[in-house]
Amino acid sequence: MPKNTKQTSPTVAKLASETLSSSNSSAIARRLAASALAQTHSTKQTSAEMEAIAGKVLQSDKYSDETKTLAASVVAQSNQARGN
Repeated sequence: MPKNTKQTSPTVAKLASETLSSSNSSAIARRLAASALAQTHSTKQTSAEMEAIAGKVLQSDKYSDETKTLAASVVAQSNQARGN
């Protein structure tokens, strides 16, 4: 199974950190932020569960651009073979 070696960018890592620090962040945004931060300077990949959550966020109009940015980062770090 091919590994995805992409890592969270410093910009997204900063956004993730701010999201986790904010009391106004939604539970979904916090989960996405935690997943993105876990993949900073790491070869960890997104779980199937988080990939599904991130996909739903990206397809919905109810989430902010910041939450969608976190979701996009999480999806980009998913297992490349899973989608096949």
